[in-house]
Amino acid sequence: MADTAEFFDKFMPEKLIAKPDLAASVNAVFQFDITGAGVWTIDLATPGGAVKEGPAETPGCVITVAKADWEKMLDNPSYAMQLFMTGKLKASNVGLAMQLQKILA
Repeated sequence: MADTAEFFDKFMPEKLIAKPDLAASVNAVFQFDITGAGVWTIDLATPGGAVKEGPAETPGCVITVAKADWEKMLDNPSYAMQLFMTGKLKASNVGLAMQLQKILA
């Protein structure tokens, strides 16, 4: 199973370096409230993108999900739709939440 802290501390920063066009293609700020793990922000509105622990000042989309479900989703991104449909994953902006495939893939 994937690790939440490793995703935000290592995987995403490395992905942003490897894919510098990712931020511009999404152009939004996501706040992830991972119940049982913490809060992180992925800022893809900033050139090159940025990842930080803590809440965003003005998130375009807030994702709320339990740690166990989030880590299952990291291993299998297609699981996100099932989590959303069953109410286990909540998104404040569904349109932006659809961009998660670009982030997680």
